[in-house]
Amino acid sequence: MSTSKKKKVITTKAKKKKIVPTASRKAVKTKSVEMLFGRENFKWIFIGLALILLGMLLMMGGSMPSPDVWDDGRIYSFRRITLAPIVILTGLAIEIYAIFK
Repeated sequence: MSTSKKKKVITTKAKKKKIVPTASRKAVKTKSVEMLFGRENFKWIFIGLALILLGMLLMMGGSMPSPDVWDDGRIYSFRRITLAPIVILTGLAIEIYAIFK
């Protein structure tokens, strides 16, 4: 008792429509876009980066004159322990100022 009906498939010949892009994809004349950061901001950003780089170079220092001799004065000098971190933190503060300005 199997009663199966065959489905009819109806095909129609549709007219080909010209595809028109939506309004968002049409060529839109754009006005000049205002940048997020101005010339003044970039000046302060580069000053901050230069100070951070200078602090890293001050902290890096040089090598020991002899690998057999340990010199505490070169490792724990004022330049490496105090001055370099202050210069780096000043550079970071200038970066924060440049972003929020």
